Amino acid sequence: MDINKVVVIGSGTMGSGIAAQVANAGVEVTLLDLPSKDGLRNEITEKAKDKILKSRPPLLVQKNKIDLITAGNIEDNFNIVSQADWVVEAVVERIEIKHNIYQKIEAVRKTDSIISSNTSTIPLKILSEKMSSQMKKNFCITHFFNPVRYMSLLEIVTEPVNDLEKINILKSFCDTKLGKGVIICNDTPGFLGNRVGVYAMQVAMTEAFKMNLSIEEADAIFGRPMGIPKTGIFGLYDLIGIDLMADVLKSFVKELPNDDPFHEVAKEIPLISNLIKEGYTGRKGKGGFYRMKKEGGVKFLEAINLKTGNYSKVKKIDLGIGDQMNLNDLINLEGKFGDYAKNVINKITNYASYLIPNVTKSQNDIDEAMRLGFNWTIGPFEMLQTINNNKASYELKQKYLDKNLNTLRRIKYNKTNYLKFENQSSNCYYFEPKKYNIVEFKTKANALDSYSMDMLQTASDKNLIIINDALQFSAGVNLNYVMDYAKNNEWKKIEKFILDFQGTCKNLKYSPFPVISAPTGLSIGGGFEVVVQSNYVVSHTNVVLGLVETLVGLIPAGGGCKELLWRWIQSNESSNDINFAPLKVFDLIGYATTASSAQEALSKKFLLDSDKIVINKDRLLDESEKLLDSIKNDYQIPQKPTFKLSGAEVRDIMYEKLEKLYKEKIILDHGLEVGKQLAFVLSGGNTHKDQELSEDDMYALELEAFMNLIQMAKTQERIKHTLETGKPLVN
Repeated sequence: MDINKVVVIGSGTMGSGIAAQVANAGVEVTLLDLPSKDGLRNEITEKAKDKILKSRPPLLVQKNKIDLITAGNIEDNFNIVSQADWVVEAVVERIEIKHNIYQKIEAVRKTDSIISSNTSTIPLKILSEKMSSQMKKNFCITHFFNPVRYMSLLEIVTEPVNDLEKINILKSFCDTKLGKGVIICNDTPGFLGNRVGVYAMQVAMTEAFKMNLSIEEADAIFGRPMGIPKTGIFGLYDLIGIDLMADVLKSFVKELPNDDPFHEVAKEIPLISNLIKEGYTGRKGKGGFYRMKKEGGVKFLEAINLKTGNYSKVKKIDLGIGDQMNLNDLINLEGKFGDYAKNVINKITNYASYLIPNVTKSQNDIDEAMRLGFNWTIGPFEMLQTINNNKASYELKQKYLDKNLNTLRRIKYNKTNYLKFENQSSNCYYFEPKKYNIVEFKTKANALDSYSMDMLQTASDKNLIIINDALQFSAGVNLNYVMDYAKNNEWKKIEKFILDFQGTCKNLKYSPFPVISAPTGLSIGGGFEVVVQSNYVVSHTNVVLGLVETLVGLIPAGGGCKELLWRWIQSNESSNDINFAPLKVFDLIGYATTASSAQEALSKKFLLDSDKIVINKDRLLDESEKLLDSIKNDYQIPQKPTFKLSGAEVRDIMYEKLEKLYKEKIILDHGLEVGKQLAFVLSGGNTHKDQELSEDDMYALELEAFMNLIQMAKTQERIKHTLETGKPLVN
């Protein structure tokens, strides 16, 4: 049985998200909801489609995917269920409504169709209690996480009566077509991800209260150094909603047995009750544990005192161990910081162990649930393995080795199969069984620096795959690195850095061995320049690609300008118009255009038709390996391009565009200057139509423009503002 037609019943946030992801997979899906009492009968689902199309961040990888979603209603169009291979119920969390829907489904469904509910709160046994035994076999819970496109975790909750063949068909479809990390778990309260995740949040919070930590201190520890997103615990509480978390806790307290350790961390806290009462419910309210204050026209962030309930300006906490995951140094910190980290990790790992085998039989599934559903770098059991002198390390490691080693994370657990080389910014693994190198970056946002360059240069002496476990491939060149030199007017050092970067990109492109980049998340600026100059790309669907240097007052100088230019020169439009490619690239780079999906990147030539797109992030390495196996014996070093550009002719057109933007105040003085420098590069400098430019000539133009801009005070102002606020400065 294949899943070729899907019906989603319920067009709210989750139902619409599920329908959109099915459409992203190229599968036809019908979205059903109540009929409208006035106007068009399908008005509710048509409006849901419109929201899908306009959603930010986008739910669709391409806007035309919306054509795969058909709008309908449960009165006029319910018979479509008879054609569906999979029916997903995603209506409101009221059992009587769900039971009525199931009765209607059972009356028309195909006998072999799969039926599931997206509930997050109602037990499977209650959902299925009125079903026939035949339908029960093919009924399960598919618990997606919001937003569906971007959250990788999918929990499939089953009962012993389920037809395992059907469950495996569904699991395979959700894995390979929807891009989900699928975990099978038992029918227990909160299932798996939320059970562990909410417990972890409560432990982090209650321990902070017990140990008299400030919320800034707790968030600094229960954050990146622990392999947890930077929001920390109190920031995460504000993000979710303090009132919503209170409701979640009440639900767990009601459903879990009295002897469950969860009860110890779910007791009501007076400060939290008071915050909810006063309307301080988090970011959606007046604030929460953090709030924004404005005085004298200046905004600043305040944090609440857990003892007094008073707010004061947020204090920056420096743990002295860096901003990346560092469990061993974290737990070895002297005083309350180290004690807090140890207490939190200990309780979380103990609770994770407590859930085996009642919730799941697999330690790996618990780790995967936290990684995929809560964006932890590693899960509880991996934490134990990471911490030195852990007695259970060897035993646990063997359990991981039972898994198919098809991801970078799993390769790391089988140390007999690779040799590791590392520096402060990157790791290189020589994977012995397949005879290739793997490079991963490990700086904040995987920003590139001299150490990253050195590692890429070294690793390109063999077949090479560049890939990361992190949320980002690379957010570009480390601007702090550049600014440190700029502050001291060390322009020669900046020039050398850029030349080294250019040399690294040349080396990747013209290595005697194939280089594959496997980007995911942010792959922008210098990160994009690495990708675009690799020989092959295996890209995650949810990648963000583009050259954004103009936002910080610079232009790409690692070959990004010339590479995009060359790609567009080869387009059909350029065959009769020498100026088409430069003008196209001028707009793409000048406006700092990004593509929010691999599919969207194709139309901008950020990716090529020959590049491979993978919907499941955890399959990137596996697909890269398969590609390497298919090409390594026939690989040929690419030919170096040459460029014919019109120089002043096309540059004048670019200048006209800039002057119009300047007059309309879309750009200001420095925006005009940055645009002129970009125009100089993309026009070929002082060239003319009959002159041929080499790739090195284009690299030289990029370097010249970059060095001109970095020495300007307004560029440095832009960089400083971006580093401090995370937002671009228009000057």
